[in-house]
Amino acid sequence: MSLWLADVVLAVHFGFVLFVIGGLALTWLGAAAGWRWVRHFWFRTAHLAAIAFVAGEALFGIWCPLTVWEASLRGGTADKSFMAEWVHRLLYHDLPEWLFTVAYVLFGLVVVATWVLVRPYPRRRE
Repeated sequence: MSLWLADVVLAVHFGFVLFVIGGLALTWLGAAAGWRWVRHFWFRTAHLAAIAFVAGEALFGIWCPLTVWEASLRGGTADKSFMAEWVHRLLYHDLPEWLFTVAYVLFGLVVVATWVLVRPYPRRRE
């Protein structure tokens, strides 16, 4: 059961990464194509908050809760399903931590610049 749940956590983590990376790419593509939804205030706020969270974790040396949770559920074993093994290879790399910190902060700065250059629509008052 816990290995299955670890795979679910890994899939959620992968989805989060896709949202952060894909959200930026789709914002620029959508801005060029005239897609209104890429300027939606809540989408853009969630996207900015997501990368701010990742960059903040990296700057303060905090492990990602999803990584910690997945490792805990695996109980220190390397047992993974076939798909989990491939997703794991896409997400985790054996590189110096400072390199990830720099990459996350630079990516965050690009997202902030995108907020300025591709302005979201103002939040609607209900």
